[in-house]
Amino acid sequence: MLVSQNISYTYPKREAISYPDIRLSDQQDLLILGHSGSGKTTLLHILAGLLKPIHGEVHIDDQAIYTLSASELDQYRGKKIGMIFQQAFFMNAISVFENLAWAMHLAGNKIDENRIHSLLTRLNIGPHASHLPSRLSIGEQQRASIARALVNKPAIILADEPTSALDDHHTEQVIELLQEQTHLEGASLIIVTHDARIKKHFSNQITLAS
Repeated sequence: MLVSQNISYTYPKREAISYPDIRLSDQQDLLILGHSGSGKTTLLHILAGLLKPIHGEVHIDDQAIYTLSASELDQYRGKKIGMIFQQAFFMNAISVFENLAWAMHLAGNKIDENRIHSLLTRLNIGPHASHLPSRLSIGEQQRASIARALVNKPAIILADEPTSALDDHHTEQVIELLQEQTHLEGASLIIVTHDARIKKHFSNQITLAS
């Protein structure tokens, strides 16, 4: 479902970073661990089509994503990939519901109000659909981020440091929620992090060299 091969990337005035190959099946989870400076966020952005590697290829559902034009890649990403970041980013001038509807629009999908309400209800934030994101608690914003990542029924969810700022209790909750919701949607999940507390939740792991 997701395959990356011979990936390397170079920032100005730095040596090239080479990454291990990845082969991820449908509905499979992968944890990518690495210390600060190991290039784990760079790898996630390459897998998401946000950064083009200097060498190598990324295939999602047999599509070599870097053969697509910029506009084609934007739409392909919107349909196939859901992104979750350490800090929730929303358009704060519009409601939670409208943020999810906008994500569907950007992916070229018809806005499905029933799906949006269903996801928000499933994640226990249904009553907040009409609220501005700034009115939600940090935990509620995380749940809204998960809903937005899932709304287009992506093949894969990519999460960047989703637990690094959380205590042990909330870390357990977020990881269990991510795994539960991605599996319900039939999606695969990749998390990149330096947070070793979550290793026990993943049998499939890669550790990047510092």
